[in-house]
Amino acid sequence: MIVDVLVPQLPESVSEATLVSWKKKVGEAVARDENLIDLETDKVVLEIPAQQAGVLVELLEVDGATVGSLQLIARIDTTAVAQAAPAAAAPVAAVADATVVGMPAAKKLAADAGVNLADVAGTGRDGRVLKEDVQNHLSKPTAAAAPAPVVATSTDGRAEQRVPMSRLRARVAERLLQSQQTNAILTTFNEVNMKPVMDLRNKYKDKFEKEHGVKLGFMGFFVKAVVAALKKYPIVNASVDGNDIVYHGYFDIGVAVGSPRGLVVPIIRNADQLSLADIEKTIADFGKRAQEGKLGVEELTGGTYTISNGGTFGSMMSTPIINPPQSAILGMHATKERAMVVNGQIVALPMMYLAQSYDHRIIDGREAVLALVAIKDAIEDPARLLLDL
Repeated sequence: MIVDVLVPQLPESVSEATLVSWKKKVGEAVARDENLIDLETDKVVLEIPAQQAGVLVELLEVDGATVGSLQLIARIDTTAVAQAAPAAAAPVAAVADATVVGMPAAKKLAADAGVNLADVAGTGRDGRVLKEDVQNHLSKPTAAAAPAPVVATSTDGRAEQRVPMSRLRARVAERLLQSQQTNAILTTFNEVNMKPVMDLRNKYKDKFEKEHGVKLGFMGFFVKAVVAALKKYPIVNASVDGNDIVYHGYFDIGVAVGSPRGLVVPIIRNADQLSLADIEKTIADFGKRAQEGKLGVEELTGGTYTISNGGTFGSMMSTPIINPPQSAILGMHATKERAMVVNGQIVALPMMYLAQSYDHRIIDGREAVLALVAIKDAIEDPARLLLDL
């Protein structure tokens, strides 16, 4: 029986995707649920598994092809027998190169630079070679190796490299430009004394990890503080749909995390119903699976408010861009000891700058400022989160 291999149904927000690299060749046997090819969308990399065991008898699309939902890309014969492997062993170099999986941009850059992908250490999921891995390989000086070939030259003869944007990067660029063009973005700033939360964390972090199996970080406190602020000022949790304002009766908080493919924003659904431990577990899971490229499209879709922590990279201040169709975003920054006046005395306190960008079309300055102050107050006095104050 011939079984069709189709692209899975993509979400409405994802119109097309790219076939990354076939794991099997025509004539090879495949097992049920074995991954046939990776599918790259503008959000995540998905696997397309074999629905039934058999032999791959036809490939209708090649590596790098752009495909849509439910498109036919291959066929499997469930009654066929796999072709016998050739008796002659392939050269070692060729075998190594055949087993190396690289992203399309990485393959092109490696080919242009004359680099064997087998010589490049892959940092992507399952050892996949990313464009950045090839760039890092090219930039490493070696005593015995000759300088890497110049990929291209500018008009005045200096070296340049030209590589296509990944689908994720292109989508990020599109959405950020859309946000700036359609939202009336304004940013309000404040600063928060992190000492109360830091003291609380230092006191209970060991017991917390032993009890819940996850480390106690700071992001969980901020998620809780944001939810408390959004409950007080619902307009900050709302969104614009044409001429309507949509007030959301739920709190789906996006948390920006880094991945080998770029910045992604998985969503903590119904964050108001989760304990601090549940939030920390969710964030830790998101971070791990983002590095492995295993976040699902549904986990990156939606959201009513976003938190971005540039402080992990050392940022002192920024003006975050709203993630459409949301209407506000919180930017966290690096915590630094600063001289502060407390009760007439100068003391050193661990301070963090907070920045909240908001869509001034529906959120007035009053609500934006008060919401940010509510977040600040909750972090400076964590007991408010327990007492719902």
